[in-house]
Amino acid sequence: MSNSSCDTTLLLIRGFDIFAHITDEEYEELNLVHNYLEAGKGDYIYFPSQNHRKLYFTKKGFIKIGYIDEDGKECIKEIIQKGEVFGQITLEKNNLQDEFAQAYKADVSLCAFNIDDFMMLLQKKPNMALAFSIHLGKKVRKVETRLLNLLNKSVHSRLINLLIQLIPEDSTNNNSASIERFLTHDDMAKLIGSSRQTVTTTLSLLENEQLISVAKDQINIPDINLLKKAALSDS
Repeated sequence: MSNSSCDTTLLLIRGFDIFAHITDEEYEELNLVHNYLEAGKGDYIYFPSQNHRKLYFTKKGFIKIGYIDEDGKECIKEIIQKGEVFGQITLEKNNLQDEFAQAYKADVSLCAFNIDDFMMLLQKKPNMALAFSIHLGKKVRKVETRLLNLLNKSVHSRLINLLIQLIPEDSTNNNSASIERFLTHDDMAKLIGSSRQTVTTTLSLLENEQLISVAKDQINIPDINLLKKAALSDS
């Protein structure tokens, strides 16, 4: 690989909290360049029941995590965005059951580790182990929040919470934000346990309430705190 390619890959890897402070020497020592990969739109990162034993860090693009139900229908469990981790996140072997991971809407850039290699990496670098633990804790809380919303909240509130979760961490500006419209209404419905028509109706309602404005390529949130209050006040 050329020096320019290596420099680009190093910048991509440093985009994650866990690798943010890695030195050039550590980068060479850990041989991270060989863990970097790309996948084209629609490509599968892994298939159901595939014993791949890997952990993935998403640098660019979106990853659809899902499974096929007993009726042969695709169910979406999660949409992974830039900066998130997926795969064998508990560092256990074969904990994925029947899920698949697929590059969604566009090409993706990933940093992938074999579980055994990643555990050795964490043993060598305690600061990385701490950063990974914090990142994993955030992911677990996000999953728990989504489950509680599915069990206890109305569709209106579940959709608001989904929009809030979709806000990129680096996109907020004076309590406002914009979300790229990479999810279809059907995708949103699958993620919140509703129907496409209900999602369409609820988005229109939120727009009428001036909590969001829907454009061709993005959903704008003028006041994030106001949107959060709407979710809390809803039962």
